[in-house]
Amino acid sequence: MGQMIDADGVELWVEQRGEGPDVLLLAGLGDPAEAWQPQLDGLCDRYRITAFDNRGAGRTPLPEGPLSVPRMADDAAALLRALQIPAAHIAGFSGGSFIAQELALRHPGLVRSLVLMSTMGRSDPYFRTMTRFWHWMVERAPDERAMLEAFYLWVYTPRAHADGTVDRLVDEALTFEHPQSAEAFQRQLAAFAGHDTLDRLGDITAPALVLAGEIDLATPPRFGRAVAEGIPGAVFEVLPGEAHQPFQEVPEVFNARVLTFWREVEARADG
Repeated sequence: MGQMIDADGVELWVEQRGEGPDVLLLAGLGDPAEAWQPQLDGLCDRYRITAFDNRGAGRTPLPEGPLSVPRMADDAAALLRALQIPAAHIAGFSGGSFIAQELALRHPGLVRSLVLMSTMGRSDPYFRTMTRFWHWMVERAPDERAMLEAFYLWVYTPRAHADGTVDRLVDEALTFEHPQSAEAFQRQLAAFAGHDTLDRLGDITAPALVLAGEIDLATPPRFGRAVAEGIPGAVFEVLPGEAHQPFQEVPEVFNARVLTFWREVEARADG
């Protein structure tokens, strides 16, 4: 069971599993902590896994005023301190990977390593046009099911659409007890669309693994490659045949890769 944690005056809903070295998972647009269920369940035998609802997602309230990625990175830092976690491996997906970048830049002492999945350092005209479409799509879709079906075209592989995975995920989203409002979706989207760290990535000192899905429509591999090229010593890998959310579609592949990376980081630290 999760719980509300006061993170420097911000109430964040937190899920935590397992024991061992600490891992903090940062979710993307619209996703509650449950988006990380394959990692909460699949990695907790080796690590203490923490996931939480960002502002305006799941059970964490939407605050007044604009959202920003730096502000959400400060939330993550405050949460780690509230949980008395001195430093953690950080894994962020999509918008959560933007938060992870800012966390590593603003609070480097809290970051043991970075896994950045489906990431970017700066948007381009394609990305900005896509997010403008998403902004009005959430208002104009005839119903919530139609909105999710359209949104998931950018998120999951054709394989997942064909084998029933997307149908299942849509059904789960529609029955989730804490759905995100259109306003919260739009405000999170605006924050993520304005993300820009590209010229600052060279200041990141944590070991970094950057992963991209080969057929990701939302954040194509060119974005991840640019991030990896900007972070000193970062490793960049493309997952063949995968789209925007391989940590959900092929969790065994994602989990195995991050486990190997974290063990390598820990081995180097142990010297």
